[in-house]
Amino acid sequence: MEDDSRQGEWAKEVTRLWRAWRTVHEMVEDRGYELAEEEVKISLDRFRQEYTNADGSPNRAKMQFSARPSEAMIKKFTPPPTPSNPDPAPECGTIWVEFLQDKGSIGVGLMKKFVQHCAANNFKAGILITAAALSSQARKVISVTQQYTQIECFLEEDLLVNITHHELVPKHILLSREEKSALLKRYHLKETQLPRILQKDPIARYLGLKRGQVVKIIRNSETAGRYASYRLCV
Repeated sequence: MEDDSRQGEWAKEVTRLWRAWRTVHEMVEDRGYELAEEEVKISLDRFRQEYTNADGSPNRAKMQFSARPSEAMIKKFTPPPTPSNPDPAPECGTIWVEFLQDKGSIGVGLMKKFVQHCAANNFKAGILITAAALSSQARKVISVTQQYTQIECFLEEDLLVNITHHELVPKHILLSREEKSALLKRYHLKETQLPRILQKDPIARYLGLKRGQVVKIIRNSETAGRYASYRLCV
């Protein structure tokens, strides 16, 4: 009976991890990284075959993956050339995603290990998915590494549903620097005059928005059809 109970718990955990896996793949793809469709739309049966141990328990160590930015993403994140920098390097690069095996509290040691892995392998960004919340000290590790590696953390439970699929959530599109400049010039605005979206907002986190970036929000209206608004990430 104990074995049956354990198998039942593992089956539930595997299903939860499959849902989180699909959401994080959709999130990475929506940011502009290249992923194969079969990775993004993996079935529960195939996930169970590939990412569980022989006893049916989930194997988070196998769930890590990386993705390269698409040509469109590289173009969007490459600053315009200037006389002093005629051939600017893109501000994006390969991203590393890892499901942490340790299910306890996330401290400084685990966080530093993840950051060092990303830095040593030249990953421009890293997403760590955990079963438990980070300690305040672990969060400080993230803040001091932002200059060379963009590190983000998500709880597994926060990825069980893709919030962008909800019918009440409008389409959000990140503007490039040139698009942001053109927007401000067209409407004779300073960026501080734009409505704001907090960096900790669920949609901002989903898109990985940085402070100073602008998103275009497309809504449907019965009277006006589709219309756009803009928000500055703060």
